[in-house]
Amino acid sequence: MIFVTSLLVVLMLVGALAASIFRDLISAVIAAALVSLIASILFYFLQAPDVAMAEAAIGAALTAAIFIIAIRRTKRYEE
Repeated sequence: MIFVTSLLVVLMLVGALAASIFRDLISAVIAAALVSLIASILFYFLQAPDVAMAEAAIGAALTAAIFIIAIRRTKRYEE
Protein backbone atom coordinates (compact mmCIF):
# COMPACT_ATOMS: atom_id res chain seq x y z
CA MET A 1 0.00 0.00 0.00
CA ILE A 2 2.85 2.39 0.77
CA PHE A 3 4.37 1.67 -2.66
CA VAL A 4 1.12 2.60 -4.42
CA THR A 5 0.77 5.78 -2.38
CA SER A 6 4.36 6.77 -3.06
CA LEU A 7 3.89 6.10 -6.77
CA LEU A 8 0.78 8.29 -6.84
CA VAL A 9 2.59 11.12 -5.05
CA VAL A 10 5.45 10.93 -7.56
CA LEU A 11 2.92 10.98 -10.43
CA MET A 12 1.29 14.04 -8.89
CA LEU A 13 4.63 15.83 -8.74
CA VAL A 14 5.40 14.93 -12.35
CA GLY A 15 1.96 16.14 -13.45
CA ALA A 16 2.35 19.42 -11.57
CA LEU A 17 5.76 19.97 -13.08
CA ALA A 18 4.41 19.17 -16.55
CA ALA A 19 1.52 21.60 -16.07
CA SER A 20 3.94 24.38 -15.28
CA ILE A 21 6.27 23.59 -18.20
CA PHE A 22 3.80 23.04 -21.07
CA ARG A 23 3.45 25.92 -23.52
CA ASP A 24 0.17 24.55 -24.90
CA LEU A 25 -2.51 25.66 -22.45
CA ILE A 26 -4.85 22.75 -23.18
CA SER A 27 -2.07 20.31 -22.32
CA ALA A 28 -1.37 22.23 -19.12
CA VAL A 29 -5.03 22.06 -18.10
CA ILE A 30 -5.12 18.31 -18.76
CA ALA A 31 -1.98 17.83 -16.66
CA ALA A 32 -3.52 19.89 -13.84
CA ALA A 33 -6.71 17.82 -14.06
CA LEU A 34 -4.57 14.68 -13.82
CA VAL A 35 -3.01 16.03 -10.61
CA SER A 36 -6.48 16.64 -9.20
CA LEU A 37 -7.64 13.16 -10.22
CA ILE A 38 -4.66 11.55 -8.51
CA ALA A 39 -5.39 13.64 -5.41
CA SER A 40 -8.92 12.23 -5.38
CA ILE A 41 -7.51 8.69 -5.54
CA LEU A 42 -5.24 9.49 -2.60
CA PHE A 43 -8.20 10.87 -0.64
CA TYR A 44 -10.03 7.60 -1.28
CA PHE A 45 -7.04 5.63 0.04
CA LEU A 46 -7.11 7.85 3.15
CA GLN A 47 -10.68 6.67 3.87
CA ALA A 48 -12.35 9.91 2.77
CA PRO A 49 -14.61 8.87 -0.12
CA ASP A 50 -16.82 11.96 0.11
CA VAL A 51 -13.82 14.26 -0.29
CA ALA A 52 -12.52 12.05 -3.10
CA MET A 53 -15.79 12.32 -5.00
CA ALA A 54 -15.91 16.09 -4.56
CA GLU A 55 -12.30 16.46 -5.71
CA ALA A 56 -12.90 14.30 -8.76
CA ALA A 57 -16.12 16.06 -9.72
CA ILE A 58 -15.13 19.65 -9.06
CA GLY A 59 -11.34 19.64 -9.13
CA ALA A 60 -10.74 17.37 -12.08
CA ALA A 61 -13.89 17.59 -14.19
CA LEU A 62 -15.62 20.92 -13.69
CA THR A 63 -12.54 23.11 -13.34
CA ALA A 64 -10.88 21.51 -16.35
CA ALA A 65 -14.03 21.97 -18.42
CA ILE A 66 -14.29 25.66 -17.50
CA PHE A 67 -10.62 26.24 -18.32
CA ILE A 68 -10.91 24.44 -21.66
CA ILE A 69 -13.98 26.49 -22.62
CA ALA A 70 -12.15 29.70 -21.71
CA ILE A 71 -9.02 28.69 -23.62
CA ARG A 72 -11.03 27.79 -26.73
CA ARG A 73 -12.48 31.31 -26.73
CA THR A 74 -9.02 32.86 -26.49
CA LYS A 75 -5.52 31.98 -27.66
CA ARG A 76 -4.45 28.38 -27.21
CA TYR A 77 -0.70 28.86 -26.94
CA GLU A 78 1.12 31.01 -24.44
CA GLU A 79 3.26 33.66 -26.07
